[in-house]
Amino acid sequence: MAACSQESAGPTGGEGSGGSGSLTVVCGAQEDWCQAVTKAFTEKSGIQTDYVRLSSGETVARLGASKDSPEFDVWHGGPSDGFEAADEAGLIERYTSDATAAIPDTYKSADGTWTGVYVGVLGFCSNSKVLDKIGAGAPESWADLVKPEFKKQIGTAHPATSGTAYTTLWTQMVLHDMDEAATFDYMRQLNNNVLQYSKSGTAPGQQAGRAEIATGLVFTHDCVKYYKEGMTDLVVTTPSEGTGYEVGGVGIIKNSQNLDAAKQYVDFAVSVEAQEIGPSVGSYQVPTNPDTPTTEDMLNLDEVTLIDYDSSAAGAMKAYLVSKFDSEVATAPKS
Repeated sequence: MAACSQESAGPTGGEGSGGSGSLTVVCGAQEDWCQAVTKAFTEKSGIQTDYVRLSSGETVARLGASKDSPEFDVWHGGPSDGFEAADEAGLIERYTSDATAAIPDTYKSADGTWTGVYVGVLGFCSNSKVLDKIGAGAPESWADLVKPEFKKQIGTAHPATSGTAYTTLWTQMVLHDMDEAATFDYMRQLNNNVLQYSKSGTAPGQQAGRAEIATGLVFTHDCVKYYKEGMTDLVVTTPSEGTGYEVGGVGIIKNSQNLDAAKQYVDFAVSVEAQEIGPSVGSYQVPTNPDTPTTEDMLNLDEVTLIDYDSSAAGAMKAYLVSKFDSEVATAPKS
C-alpha cells in the first residue's frame, strides 16, 4: 500500500541520526483523521510526513516483517494493547517528554512505550429500520447479540487484523472472569449470528449504515461519524454488563532512522492543538489531554459501564487468544 503524501509547508527538518528528515506514520484511525493530523504536523514543523492506514493487527505484522529496516517511524492511533503486543516483540522505542507528561497516567504506559491520544468505547451501532424488520430492539447487552432474531445480522471484524475486534474478545475474557472456556463458548454463540468478519474494525458500522446488517460492533465514535455523514438510521447503544474501551496510542517505531522528527511528532500528537483536530473531520473520540475541549457528540464516559481494561495483560495474551479464536471460532479474512 502506498503512503499518502502531504505537501510540506516549510523547509525539511527534524533529522535523526542518519535520517531523511521526513516521516512515515502508520495510522490506525479513520482515513480522514490520519490525513488531517499528518497534514497539520507537516505544516507546523516543516517535516514532510506521509501515512499508511492499517488496522492494529496488520500493523504489528508489518512492523515484525520489517523489524531490521523499519518502513515506518511512528505508529499513531489504534488500541494500546496493540502497542503492548508490538513492544513484547521488541518493535517499539520508549519515549517520554514534558509533553507526554501532560497526559494522565491512566492513558499511557508507565515506561514510555505508548502515550494515549484519545479514548474510544466499544459499543453497538444498529440500523433502526433493519431492527424493525427483524422485530428486535437495539441491543443493550452482550446477551442480546446471541438471540435468535440476530441470526446473520451481526457485523464484526476479526481480531487477527482488527484492534476493535480484539477489544471485543478481551472484553469477554474480563466479563467471564478470565475463564477461557466460558469466553470462547460465548464467542462461538456470537459467531452463529455473524454475517461475516471484516478486516477493519470500522467496517461493521458502515455495513449497518447501508442496512446490510442490523448491528455492527464498533467503537461508538465511528457510529456517530457515520450518522453525521448521512446514515441517519443508525443508533448507538452500549452493553449493560460492561464494555471495553481503547486508549488510542502514539509511539515511536524501534530503529526509526528519523528519531528526532519522530519525537517531535509524538509531542505534537499529545498536544491540545492535535487533539482538537478530531471533531473537525468527524472523529469524536474523547481526548486524553485534559486541556482539550470536548463536544456534545463525544460519549460521556461517566454514563457508560466500563470494564477494568488492562492493556498490558491484553497485549501479552493477544497472540495466543487470536490464534485460539482463529482455530476454534472463525478463520481470519483473506487479504
